[in-house]
Amino acid sequence: MTEPRGLFIGLLSGTSVDAIDCALVEIDHRVQLLHSREYPIPEAIREEIAAISHSGDREIERMGILDRQLGQLLGTAANQLIAAAGVTAPEVTAIGSHGQTIRHRPASGGHAPETSFTLQIGDPNSIAELTGITTVADFRRRDMAAGGEGAPLAPAFHAHAFAAPDTRRAIVNIGGIANISLLDGARLIAGFDSGPGNTLMDHWIARHRGQHFDRDGQWAASGRVDPGLLRVLLQHPYLQRSGPRSTGKEAFNLAWLDAILGASPATAAQDVQATLCEFTAASIAAPILQAAVPVDEIYICGGGAHNRDLMGRLARLLAPRAVGDTDALGIHPDWVEAAAFAWLAQRRLGGLPGNAPIVTGAKGERVLGAIYPGMFSD
Repeated sequence: MTEPRGLFIGLLSGTSVDAIDCALVEIDHRVQLLHSREYPIPEAIREEIAAISHSGDREIERMGILDRQLGQLLGTAANQLIAAAGVTAPEVTAIGSHGQTIRHRPASGGHAPETSFTLQIGDPNSIAELTGITTVADFRRRDMAAGGEGAPLAPAFHAHAFAAPDTRRAIVNIGGIANISLLDGARLIAGFDSGPGNTLMDHWIARHRGQHFDRDGQWAASGRVDPGLLRVLLQHPYLQRSGPRSTGKEAFNLAWLDAILGASPATAAQDVQATLCEFTAASIAAPILQAAVPVDEIYICGGGAHNRDLMGRLARLLAPRAVGDTDALGIHPDWVEAAAFAWLAQRRLGGLPGNAPIVTGAKGERVLGAIYPGMFSD
């Protein structure tokens, strides 16, 4: 089928739940970022997202309400992006909305294939109604129905946007969870979640300093790595896996960390933060260093690209390979993942596959996402 060309919007609320990332892109033969912005998520909704990510009372009712609230936030965020960009809604072909993951239980996490599932909320009907723009959502579940992990989906986009002939690259997205795409020229040879990105560091600093994240990694840089604690963290079973794999805060969370700390000698809070930063860096570096095809260049995107301490640790562990960010490849690191869901919406409207079976383990390529027509659709 023919790929539609034109303007697309990508919307994303990630594991960190810090804000809605909004990107307006133009897609022709390549993806060009035209405008971007963050839309804040109210604290009460952030807290409800955190609460509903675990089992509790009245889950269905709470999820239904939160689904609508998030859909309305996503639609409002898209409208504000359109206004700020100086375009009109009828000029936008479609919105691709990832929504907010509240559960991710893939087969690689020990769940039987017939009971594995992934669940994102953020009502796409509300988005289409508020914006008038055709909205594509629910990208992950078709891949999982085909035997895949449903994640990560970004590597297929990384290959489209960042591959270059005769160049071996690793694209690393560091959000709440980190994922890696390995590119051998134009060929995507592997992609997987490597383990924790910012999530453990964010939760630890929130507990001890009341901050949502460690700005520039300053608190981690003030501490010292605890070698014994790092060794235990690196024994997490997920890090021993290979092949298609994905993970989330179900595996890497404060309850897991607290259990380890409770069985270890007392460690100062800032030293725990330094160790968590080293843990994230080590869990990213190891699979890159062990890749079947040697990697020459590493480009970082996601919020982790702003953590100077983390970037320094990655540079040290991956030397002499160059470590930069995706701005050098044409898309600012803050907006790569939102741009990916705009691209996935374009693929869906064109009837083209959006997954990469080599990454997710699905039985084959699949067209991803459900379409919710807007008022301006043909």
